Amino acid sequence: MSNYHIKNLEEYFQVYRKSVREPENFWAEIAEEHFTWRKKWDNVLSWDFEKPEVKWFENAKLNITENCIDRHLLTRGDNTAIIWEPNDNSEKAQHITYNELHKKVNKFANVLKSKGIQKGDRVCIYLPMIPELAYAVLACARIGAIHSVVFAGFSSKALATRTLDADCKMMITSDGSYRGAKTLNLKNIVDEALEDCPDVSSVLVVKRTGEEINMKDGRDEWLAPLMEKASDDCAPEIVDAEDPLFILYTSGSTGKPKGMLHTTAGYMVYTAFTFKNIFNYTEGDVYWCTADIGWITGHSYIVYGPLANGATTVMFEGVPSYPDHGRFWQIVEKHKITQFYTAPTAIRALAKRNIEFVENHDLSSLKVLGSVGEPINEEAWHWFNDNIGKNHSPIVDTWWQTETGGIMISPMPYVTPTKPTYATLPMPGIQPSLMDDDGKEIKGNQVSGRLCVKFPWPSIARTVWGNHERYKDTYFSTFEGKYFTGDGAMRDEVGYYRITGRTDDVIIVSGHNLGTAPIEDAINEHPAVAESAVVGFPHDVKGNALYAFVILKESGESRKRDNLRKEIHQQISDKVGPIAKPDKIQFVEGLPKTRSGKIMRRILRKIASNDTSDLGDTSTLLNPEVVEAIIAEAL
Repeated sequence: MSNYHIKNLEEYFQVYRKSVREPENFWAEIAEEHFTWRKKWDNVLSWDFEKPEVKWFENAKLNITENCIDRHLLTRGDNTAIIWEPNDNSEKAQHITYNELHKKVNKFANVLKSKGIQKGDRVCIYLPMIPELAYAVLACARIGAIHSVVFAGFSSKALATRTLDADCKMMITSDGSYRGAKTLNLKNIVDEALEDCPDVSSVLVVKRTGEEINMKDGRDEWLAPLMEKASDDCAPEIVDAEDPLFILYTSGSTGKPKGMLHTTAGYMVYTAFTFKNIFNYTEGDVYWCTADIGWITGHSYIVYGPLANGATTVMFEGVPSYPDHGRFWQIVEKHKITQFYTAPTAIRALAKRNIEFVENHDLSSLKVLGSVGEPINEEAWHWFNDNIGKNHSPIVDTWWQTETGGIMISPMPYVTPTKPTYATLPMPGIQPSLMDDDGKEIKGNQVSGRLCVKFPWPSIARTVWGNHERYKDTYFSTFEGKYFTGDGAMRDEVGYYRITGRTDDVIIVSGHNLGTAPIEDAINEHPAVAESAVVGFPHDVKGNALYAFVILKESGESRKRDNLRKEIHQQISDKVGPIAKPDKIQFVEGLPKTRSGKIMRRILRKIASNDTSDLGDTSTLLNPEVVEAIIAEAL
């Protein structure tokens, strides 16, 4: 029996050793025992990081929705597959069983087919977090179409760019969406985007808000009547292991967004395996990832990973602050959530609020807490651990990327002893290496370098859609024969990994390599500070100097700002060293962030360098208005 569910640290080391010594056997056993195949593979793996080219489970035939839905129907057809929790908590939550999910996905798949969508066609999905988003994704997979989900908060320009790049034939959207107290008209955004996308011949519209919208004759149709008429029987399209499953765009630090292409079999096997182990999921648990399906986190750990395990997964339409800052904890209590997976940004924002928002709710159902999107700082880790986990729910601080498809380095609950700010140990099958600037691997512990992976794992993205050269340049050209993550990391005395931030967040000041994460941690530990971001800017003497953008907990912080600056400098000197003191500390009301909570340091670097001529498309930010405010008060 393969070690699909690892129970203790000794077993982890055993399994890990096997996964490195015999990777093909390791993954073949897991694939064979835990999934449904229409035809078995001829070869487990062939790869070449020079080309680069990776193929897993070659010539195997399958359909991922059979693995996520059909095979559960006999044993758990009446179990809840998806709990949908709406934005407004006066609206009733929906419990969608595996049987119901099967019918909805089949109907949706038949609607797609009736509109001429075939295997290999690209379908753009621009929907809020409503059940139809999950149905749409799975319906595409059911018929072998390639889904490209665009987060429904992106601007028309960002939507058009992605729709054109993937050459989508169809758009699936809704009249609007609810986000906290706001109602957004999504259809207007789509109409604007499609002015630049003449090849989109069909638009399916879900009715969500009931707002007045324009429907273009011959192109736009309401989804509900089509679903009503459609048959709930749709045989799954049997695809090849390496057939594309989806394209998901990740914003490049430069240039246009990259459409990462993920294929079917390896992605399925890896996301299912990691979900099971990292969240310690057992039958009857209720798992909630607060991300949006518009991000890789939502693809892998709201839809595919949980459903492949027959789990109950929660989809939340709203925001953590509506109707008040206790909403997350109210949902945990209401649905008796056992695993709760969210972003450090959300944790920090909620930690600033009155603790009564937490204390008013019963969180005793929680078994595992998770963090994703960026390394979690120590203060937020302790707040999360003490107040939400009550010191008995381990925190899995997960490191991975859109490109990796699944979680790469993470503690496993009740298996790996946790350590604040450390992602700890690699998952089975993941072979990390730290590289120095000369391209040599750094051996041993208590070292730091650039984080690479030297052996392929099943869910690695296979290319950048339509631009294999860019894929090669971005990920495989920096270090020969290795996948370069773009992140820096340190390995401690026991071999635990700590991600120190993007390597473009490593700033060389007077010959010292300074990672921004430890400096930001030091600033954030000041009792008056809510959050900070540190970037470099050119300096005549030092080469680079540091510029800190700091959000205070109380905007009317009474202490003199100069005193605060001195205290922050002292804190950094104590924690990191005097060399790490910023030349400039600007107090700001907010930081520019992507919708997934990542700070857009590229913009801050431009402001710090006094070069604001071309900041790129800021409309895709969560809070584009803060950019102007920061520029207006730049030092």
